[in-house]
Amino acid sequence: MTVYFVGAGPGAADLITLRGRDVIARCSVCLYAGSLVPVELLDYCPEGAELINTARMPLAEIVKHMVDADRAGSDVARLHSGDPSLYSAVAEQVRQLGAHGVNYQIVPGVPAFAAAAAALGRELTVPGVGQSVLITRIAVQASAMPPGEELAQLAATGVTLALHLAAAHMDKVVEAIEPHYGADCPAAVVAFASRENEVILRTTVGMLRDRMAEAGVTKTAVIFVGRVLSAEGFPDSYLYSAARNRTSH
Repeated sequence: MTVYFVGAGPGAADLITLRGRDVIARCSVCLYAGSLVPVELLDYCPEGAELINTARMPLAEIVKHMVDADRAGSDVARLHSGDPSLYSAVAEQVRQLGAHGVNYQIVPGVPAFAAAAAALGRELTVPGVGQSVLITRIAVQASAMPPGEELAQLAATGVTLALHLAAAHMDKVVEAIEPHYGADCPAAVVAFASRENEVILRTTVGMLRDRMAEAGVTKTAVIFVGRVLSAEGFPDSYLYSAARNRTSH
């Protein structure tokens, strides 16, 4: 038997992989992370499947449900928002499943930052402007950041930032990034990416707090900072260069 950690995507029910959909359809037990997971995805569960909302459960209780299902001979679909590789709290569950001798697999999903970039209509790696994306968060009412990963230190790199879990703490964010990017640096916010109530804000670092306050954006948002957000006149990628050898493709 296997516990499948399925990336349920950023919010739109159709932003799930075919593999993820098929796993849900064949598992007789489904644990889902409350309203963070599109309720429509539960329609893929087989008839009679046990559906368990884990939104208010402690870790030990969640793991017990999975272990009990495994012992009873059932495969489990464990649905998490976004992609399990980022801020999913899957690592702790996997560690405990391993201690119980329970097999698991991870099924990737569409991460929130990718859905947010799509909503902006922007590529985050633009030739000659920016070729790196730094995905991070801030440490307020959450696990502490490891040494060397404080936002001000990361911002000193000057690369494109994709900030998660930070919308309610913009004073701290702007204080950390403005000295490195400048008040005029392009910034953008996408809240509830891919959902019906999606909010898109295009602004600058200097106006970031005010724009978010005006729009009432305080959660479920990805905040981008970087020159790629307004890049124009950049060179074409080498992919399209006439000098590129295409004989091997």
